[in-house]
Amino acid sequence: MKIRVIAVIYILVILIAGFFLYQKIDQKEIFEVDMLALNTNAYDIGKKLDAGESVEKLEDEYDCYIVLTSEDQYESENSLYIKKGYSVFDYTSNGEILGKIAFPAREKEFEARRDNEKKVMIQILIIAMAAGLTLLFFVWYFFVRPFRDLKVFAEHVSKGNLDLPLKMRKHNYFGAFTESFDRMREELKKSSEREIEADRSKKELVAELSHDIKTPVATIQATCEVMEMKYKDKDPDINEKVAIIKSKATSVEHLIDNMFRATLEELEELKVEPREESSLILGDMLSELQFYGTVEQKNEVPQCLISVDKLRLEQVINNIAGNSFKYAGTPLKVEFISDEKMVHMLFMDRGPGVPEEEISMLTTKFYRGSVASGKDGSGLGLYLASNFMERMGGGFEIRNRDGGGLVVEIVIKKV
Repeated sequence: MKIRVIAVIYILVILIAGFFLYQKIDQKEIFEVDMLALNTNAYDIGKKLDAGESVEKLEDEYDCYIVLTSEDQYESENSLYIKKGYSVFDYTSNGEILGKIAFPAREKEFEARRDNEKKVMIQILIIAMAAGLTLLFFVWYFFVRPFRDLKVFAEHVSKGNLDLPLKMRKHNYFGAFTESFDRMREELKKSSEREIEADRSKKELVAELSHDIKTPVATIQATCEVMEMKYKDKDPDINEKVAIIKSKATSVEHLIDNMFRATLEELEELKVEPREESSLILGDMLSELQFYGTVEQKNEVPQCLISVDKLRLEQVINNIAGNSFKYAGTPLKVEFISDEKMVHMLFMDRGPGVPEEEISMLTTKFYRGSVASGKDGSGLGLYLASNFMERMGGGFEIRNRDGGGLVVEIVIKKV
């Protein structure tokens, strides 16, 4: 309502200014003929005619035309003077009209009058155009522009861009309307974020379960291998059943690898949330590696507080041990080295190692080295292990061991 009042006041100001401009036009040029002077002259001429002065003399003296009623051409001449725009006055005596006194029209004065009238019309048109343009500007600024902004805003929303806010301009006539649209954008954005987070949580759960199931499956496979060795050539029935169990465990492992790989490609990365933990959890994790094969612990775990995500660290250690027993096939030796800020955990085997040119590629997603040829795997284990350790503030390094074998070192941050 305030905007419309302002617009009306603005236009009224323009019109009032135009009126004063019109009043300032030179009225002297328009009405230059001094009617009082002409009346006086006509009166003097009448007196002199009554006194008996000749018409010709008075016409020369006052620059006028005198036609008496007694003349035959009175009516026609009188009409002619009027048509020409002359100023015509009555010549009377004792209340009786005796003739007409005509003062010639002044062409320059009439031209000036016409010119000034044209000026007045042009100025009035300019004022009207200015008022109209001003009104159009108000309509565009306060009514059309907000809808144009809404159009651009709607295009961004339709494309899924929910981060661009709708501008809230001061004195916007549609302020409440605009604010409602921006609130709608915010709610859509929150809803989209909740949906993305829910989808991400679901994929994280699938990825975590896929990776964690691999440990018991590996245990089942290791147990089957032990039973095959134990009952070889003793009980064919048991050997057949163990072979079936081992085959199914291998199938489950393949399915888990496929599911984990597909989920990780969409998820990009899993959450890592480091917390303060006791370093003694490292010993517990090593004891669980006995399911994979022989683990030799060279020294005691240094007692301190470490900053780790327990679940992710367990995945890292299981992956390193699983790879070692799968590809090296030798006992795994573990050594701890502690310094001021870090705990270094070294895993060493006595296998053939890895070609030097491949070491830097082992932590690349989906990369599998030449030693992995013919063996199952997804190429994600070492990639995830390296990623997890870096995000826990530590480190991850792979190198060949002097004298043969591979060393995998994980660096764990102290609190």
